Amino acid sequence: MKYRRYLRTRAALLSIAGFAMLVAASTVTYVVARPSPTDQPVLTLGAAKASGGQARGASGYTYQRSTGPDRTEIIDSSGEPVAIMTDGARTAHIDGPPRTFEEPRFTDAKIETKMWVRLTPQAWHAGAEQEKWFIDWLAAARKDRSPDVLAIAFEYVDGAPVKKDNQGQQYSGDASFGPPDPADPDGRQERSDFYDYLGLPWSFLDGKAAVPEPQRALALDCSGYLRMVYGHRLGYPLLGTNTPGEGLPRRAYAMAEVGPGVQLMPNSGQRTRGIDRLLPGDLLFFNAQPIPNRQIDHSGIYLGIDDGGHHRFISSRSQTDGPTMGDLSGEPLLDGVGYWPDRWLTARRI
Repeated sequence: MKYRRYLRTRAALLSIAGFAMLVAASTVTYVVARPSPTDQPVLTLGAAKASGGQARGASGYTYQRSTGPDRTEIIDSSGEPVAIMTDGARTAHIDGPPRTFEEPRFTDAKIETKMWVRLTPQAWHAGAEQEKWFIDWLAAARKDRSPDVLAIAFEYVDGAPVKKDNQGQQYSGDASFGPPDPADPDGRQERSDFYDYLGLPWSFLDGKAAVPEPQRALALDCSGYLRMVYGHRLGYPLLGTNTPGEGLPRRAYAMAEVGPGVQLMPNSGQRTRGIDRLLPGDLLFFNAQPIPNRQIDHSGIYLGIDDGGHHRFISSRSQTDGPTMGDLSGEPLLDGVGYWPDRWLTARRI
């Protein structure tokens, strides 16, 4: 097995439901099952005003409104962060047990984070903390240790172990970028979507029907990788086309320009500004042409700040034949100077 995970554990780990993954810093177990409603803490509806214009709920949470982008930051009674909810987006950033993500074959960098990235049932709006759907969801989400966006993203890197469902269908494991193509400058074909990886025909809500190509089995191009993580694995609606709609389009340019959620900064055709707006799980969009312009043709997922102090992302790249946060074909960083920092154009939180 080419892929290795380095673990630092403080206690013996029991296997739970046969579906577990260890990550460093403290022992964390990912499980398929979500918490039972009977195990959820009781949170009451309604909120009263706290000092400083903040809203304090009966649960003891404080709700602080911030901008850039507009969002609600949830803090517990001891002053510790609980979650960040962004207006118009379903992506939730929840504080939880620390984890470490790494890919030692291709980089020495590590991502150490306490942030867990999940999807809410509906888009957030100011005041939603008073609504029952969110109170119930947050109670469960704070206890949920099933794979989130970041953990799922690493289920497709080089050497990742194969996982299958009860019918024997493989749904994760080392993904390639696409079949070999001697005519392509990077040596691999694009156009491998999540259904190609799965080898299953798919019907989309916008009427598009897709049939997998056998030579693309277990392959994911850059946008197909995002659709696998957010769509097939986490249930975000997916479109079969690149037109606006209630779902994630097929191509990177369409995700950036007409995709759902919140665009975090405009695409001016130049290296973007506003790196401080990013949170782990945000979708990143790049121009990978020989001569930079505003065209978007590559996408990735922001991971956060690595142990070297750099803003790092993960993406499926033809040069490395699949998803990686590694440094082959240019360090996947957003700060400093280099191939990828200079070609980063915009970002979106879905």
